[in-house]
Amino acid sequence: MAKKVLFALTSHDQLGDTGRKTGFYVPEVAHPAEVFRTAGYEIAYVSVRGGSAPQDGITGDDAVVSAFLDDQATADALAATPTPQELSAEDFDVIYFAGGHGTMWDFPDSAELTELAAGIYERGGVVAAVCHGPAGLVNLKLSDGSYLVDGKQVASFTDDEESAVGLTDVVPFLLQSKLEERGAKFTKAPNFTEHAVADTRLVTGQNPASAAKVAQLTVAALAG
Repeated sequence: MAKKVLFALTSHDQLGDTGRKTGFYVPEVAHPAEVFRTAGYEIAYVSVRGGSAPQDGITGDDAVVSAFLDDQATADALAATPTPQELSAEDFDVIYFAGGHGTMWDFPDSAELTELAAGIYERGGVVAAVCHGPAGLVNLKLSDGSYLVDGKQVASFTDDEESAVGLTDVVPFLLQSKLEERGAKFTKAPNFTEHAVADTRLVTGQNPASAAKVAQLTVAALAG
């Protein structure tokens, strides 16, 4: 039976009070989806509120993203995502928290999404996340009450990168700092360069350049 990956997407489309739109960062789904598809995985999607997930990061000069968006089955799936409470952890081998600034507003407080991820992890699956996707990890606790990230190597969009894009005072919290508060052993590379790390079925990446690498490490983690 084919393994199945569930991409978790933000439903939040407002970048604070800047008047700018946000959503899930499409390249951070398109590129890892290609990795998973090549490895024979089935792909599914979920969003915090369900329905059509808001999109961000589409530039028009990325062939992988264009092919992803042009696929009718993908378009149909993204237009009608289920909510976390409609899904069962038993049906998935991986949950992949995609980034995009919107995640900072709705991932942490979605108890249903974190419970789904904890269930996937505790049945032997992988929890993966990239860029701002690890916002879904900051309140993710296991059944013993411990934070999933506590004591594990973790990467995410760094505080320095947030400063570099001018959004330190816009986001509700700084992701690196919050993960460190939860006990994560934070690891990073220079701003906007590829960096991903795997630790005990938790696979995380720093930024959009790291999205495919996160998928590659996830496939490797489940190949043994």
